[in-house]
Amino acid sequence: MPETDPQTSTAAHAAVSAVKSQDSDVHLKPVYTLCHSRAQGSYSVTLAPTLGAEWTPYQHCGPAHRLIQFPPPPTKGAITVTTEDLECLDSGEFLNDVIIDFYLKYLLVQKAPQASVDRSHVFSSFFYKQLTRRDNANEDSTSTPAQVRRHQRVRTWTRHVDIFDKDFLFVPVNQEAHWYLVVICFPGLEEPQYVKRDGRDSVQGDGGEGLGESEGEIHGENRSNSDEDKGKMCQYLQVEWQTKRGGHRDFSGDHMIGSHCTVPLQDNSSDCGLYLLQYAESFLQDPVVDFELPLRLERWFPRQQVRGKREEIRDLILHLYRFQQGSLGHESLEDRTDHGNPSVTT
Repeated sequence: MPETDPQTSTAAHAAVSAVKSQDSDVHLKPVYTLCHSRAQGSYSVTLAPTLGAEWTPYQHCGPAHRLIQFPPPPTKGAITVTTEDLECLDSGEFLNDVIIDFYLKYLLVQKAPQASVDRSHVFSSFFYKQLTRRDNANEDSTSTPAQVRRHQRVRTWTRHVDIFDKDFLFVPVNQEAHWYLVVICFPGLEEPQYVKRDGRDSVQGDGGEGLGESEGEIHGENRSNSDEDKGKMCQYLQVEWQTKRGGHRDFSGDHMIGSHCTVPLQDNSSDCGLYLLQYAESFLQDPVVDFELPLRLERWFPRQQVRGKREEIRDLILHLYRFQQGSLGHESLEDRTDHGNPSVTT
């Protein structure tokens, strides 16, 4: 390779490509690492499947650069993804809130069936953090009840939507470096409904049913914190109901049944964010219809599908980057079936 100045050399990112076949199996292509080597008077860069002793993996140390906005302008509410956000998709890294919000937004805008999208509302990953944070000095903690103070912090987040018109509410939560997903089903339904399926009655909803936290056991379960968190969500719904519908409605545990679902769980300490995204994607693709508790969804999706999700999301972001840079011409996003294996230079 020709000699280059290390101060002006261009850094390329080598992405792993995960391609879904027609039968939904995930096949991973070989992994290549971007490496560099310095010798007297020369600086070399190579892509290699295995590292030799003379090569060092390249790590970009410059400022973060914006890659994409999704949905692209002029759509409001876009998520901005940077090169720094892309790095958390490396193996063993924890997903940050930007990647969580980006992919959930992508599901709603691009991937999930429109029928499911119309029935659902997905909160930002910042929603629960803002709802449950400590009081600021300017918040009146003497005359205003705690649940009202919490609601006031996020009251504008639903100014354009009545969540009680939706069948499913998705709340991504991050606590103690662990992601989990809360799904609230039929928050506007005040009485149970029973629907005949396979010759028997099954519960469709009971007027605000919490599917609860699809929580991995890798970090352990703190049920006392979980119950407290559920209580804060129930109080939020109660104040939101008063705001949107008027009058009082009881969303306490006696009227809003919660359940820790049995679902596929991560087998390491870093993939909780990926599983959160897969829970949301699987639910939107094929919503639960039988709410007899406990919900057993152990075979909801294969773990192999989650193992390829880092590369799937990385390829998606890089594909959108190329598209927004104009390098894909007038290709329609709706018509694509494969994100390909693009790379980005900064």
